[in-house]
Amino acid sequence: MGVAPVARYAKAGDIHIAYIVEGDAPIDLVWVPTWISQVEYLWSEPGIERVLERIKRFARMITFDRRGSGLSDPFFGAPTLEDQMDDVLAVLDAAGTERAALVGTLEGGPMAAMFAATYPERVTHLVLYSTFARATWAPGYGWAWHAEERSRQLDRLLDHWGEGFLAGGVSPSRLGDPRFMEWSARLERLAASPATIRRIVDLIGEIDVRDVLPSIRVPTLVMHRTGDTFINIEHSRYIARNVPGARLVELEGDENIFSAGDTEALLGEIEEFITGERLEHERERMLATVLFTDIVDSTRRAAEMGDRNWRFLLERHDTLFRQALERHRGREVKRTGDGFLATFDGPARAIRCAASVAEAMGSLGIQVRAGLHTGELEVMDHDVGGLAVHIASRVMTEAGANEVLVSGTVKDLVVGSGIEFEDRGACELRGVPGEWRLFAVT
Repeated sequence: MGVAPVARYAKAGDIHIAYIVEGDAPIDLVWVPTWISQVEYLWSEPGIERVLERIKRFARMITFDRRGSGLSDPFFGAPTLEDQMDDVLAVLDAAGTERAALVGTLEGGPMAAMFAATYPERVTHLVLYSTFARATWAPGYGWAWHAEERSRQLDRLLDHWGEGFLAGGVSPSRLGDPRFMEWSARLERLAASPATIRRIVDLIGEIDVRDVLPSIRVPTLVMHRTGDTFINIEHSRYIARNVPGARLVELEGDENIFSAGDTEALLGEIEEFITGERLEHERERMLATVLFTDIVDSTRRAAEMGDRNWRFLLERHDTLFRQALERHRGREVKRTGDGFLATFDGPARAIRCAASVAEAMGSLGIQVRAGLHTGELEVMDHDVGGLAVHIASRVMTEAGANEVLVSGTVKDLVVGSGIEFEDRGACELRGVPGEWRLFAVT
């Protein structure tokens, strides 16, 4: 990670609002955050740091801690949306910003929408991602939770506050990543106490900006991932229908958090909407062997072992995997739920790494499966993409417990290596054209 942002303070009445300013691009972008924030710690998560660096390519990034959250002053009672809009005004003035693009997500969305409708002279563009006009059920708004269900979910949240409980909802693919879970747990503790969170969530339940939406007159982009299970996509569809001239973009994926999944698609849409163009960031291309691994039946094992024991086992799993990567000259790309995505400059090394991982995990009582394919990759920042990655992922899904499965391409490239295979026959890989012959390493 680079140098962590350092917060400054703006004054909204008697309340001090912590904010940061990053970058020097000519366009100002204010990210209206959720209440679960601490602006100096937030960017210590690598995925979020990459988002910040991506935004800084086209905008000067400004964000802040809501009153009652993180480094900002606590609040007493229930701050109105009017009070919270004063916080945005104070941050804009303190940052020397006359007009800015406004981005709101989750419970930051209603406040961003209200601000854009009330102060159109201070807003150039409004972007709403995975948010809502109201948080609870109402006639004609049937996709939101009923008040009783919200109350039950709140009680459950408070029972686990400070443990990273929300992480599984906003980023299901990273639920099994101990480092992300530890980061999430600490963020919760730094953001607010359980009693404060109860007041905040109760307050969110009272928000309703449906009547505000038709009054928004600034250019508006509404985005949502189609598989998002944390916030129903119908919220965004409703907003897009009711904001005059709003553009709705439905993105692929099931991640709610903006820093996971296909972040380039999301941030590229924001860049194009605000600047009028989407700069093509050249991607390096290379030939490599892609390895996907996954723990078999992890949900059941986690339930049997309990959270603490399961987390300890995952940490040991990660250590052994990374040791195997180092021995076989592999490069870790990222965690993928209960497994890893890695690349290698040689298919034989990739196979031997996968086989050694399966053997090492067996000593822990863990069964893993692995899939490999060799092909051309697109490399950008710290991630990889392209059809080869997709194929390797699908090959893994065909593998059984403690099985290393490879595509025919990989098998053909290791002739003479002494590695032996068993033919698993031809099959169709979901989302990949044609039939693919697969082979198990013996």
